[in-house]
Amino acid sequence: MFESVTTVAMDSALSALSLRQRTIANNIANVNTPGFHAGRVAFEETLSKSVEAGSSEKTAASTANSLEPTRLNGSNVNMDTETLSNIDTVLRYQFAARSIEGTFTSVRTAMRTN
Repeated sequence: MFESVTTVAMDSALSALSLRQRTIANNIANVNTPGFHAGRVAFEETLSKSVEAGSSEKTAASTANSLEPTRLNGSNVNMDTETLSNIDTVLRYQFAARSIEGTFTSVRTAMRTN
């Protein structure tokens, strides 16, 4: 049950989304740091392929520097991009957390009725 493809995928998604939230926070904290390049976290494609293959192994997220154009001080942090990405990430995290919570609620209910 706890090693199912769905449970492992949701666990992988939660870990990756948490990393994305930390990366966004770091980007925002360094918005005025000369030469700072924003980080970007990618995991959706790898996670999708893992689920399609029926793998029950946790997938890892990858972090890379943003290739967006830089401002005059050499930083490429865009507050609009970071704000939208943060909102998207929070919503996805909440969805994944509720999905996992639903799974455990079902298990608890089944354990109480037997």
